Amino acid sequence: MAASSPEPRAGHPYHMHDAIYAQPGALRLVARGQGEAIEAAAARLREMDRVLLTGVGTSWHAGLVGELLLARVGGLGHRARAFHAFELARYWPEPEARTGVIGVSHRGTNRDTLAALASARASGGTGVLIMGKGTDDVATVDWTLRTVDQEISGAHTVSYTSALTLLATLAAAVGGRDDARRQLQEIPDMLALLLGQESWEDLAARFADRRVYWFVGGGPNTATAWEAALKMCEASHAAAVGFNCEQFLHGAWAALERGPRGAARAVPRAVCDRRARREGDRRAAGRPGTRG
Repeated sequence: MAASSPEPRAGHPYHMHDAIYAQPGALRLVARGQGEAIEAAAARLREMDRVLLTGVGTSWHAGLVGELLLARVGGLGHRARAFHAFELARYWPEPEARTGVIGVSHRGTNRDTLAALASARASGGTGVLIMGKGTDDVATVDWTLRTVDQEISGAHTVSYTSALTLLATLAAAVGGRDDARRQLQEIPDMLALLLGQESWEDLAARFADRRVYWFVGGGPNTATAWEAALKMCEASHAAAVGFNCEQFLHGAWAALERGPRGAARAVPRAVCDRRARREGDRRAAGRPGTRG
């Protein structure tokens, strides 16, 4: 990072706003010049008995998406698993031989993520670190893939989606999926279209008075729900929670409230339909319904 960082902004648009709109351009360029490293890392990971993805915070959410990308696009199936770096370092056994670790870290300094990478390499495995630009390389990894310059905002956005793009590119290389590579090239234009088609100020005004925000998703969007809740908390200082859709249906949905002061919910239609059916079953059985 530069020796002197820009001054914080006192109002909208904040630095995070700039980073959000920088995403289409960043995603177009993030893999440029890193093709050889991606191919070499993919070839080595393909040889491993297992591949662990790890990180903390937003980087942990990226690892969860990467788990499914490597399992499905990369063809690793159950050989790909994601672990929170704090849990992996303190509660799980040391990696066995022939274990690959992919660590995600914005600055490349998280000690738990670095410990997991070092352990894998020491046991005869391999380590790949996905991190931002502007910091020194890490000696205990075999390959370092760079995302973007360090963000001014503490709420990481473009560095998160850039890490996802590198993980998807790496998964496509592991699985030999040229079709996935081509589809990745379409994402920047899709994202630019999305950013230009909504009135974000109107949406913010519509939902600004809510007491709590619920985000729900399944599959890769479980991580999206958790990441959205984290961003609401750290950027807006709002009360927000994220759930896997089945965990949400398992009981958390009973806490939803009616009325304008209730929760603003990002809930997939399928979840809403299941919730309605479950509510109907409860009432048919003579059990009390929920509040929302």
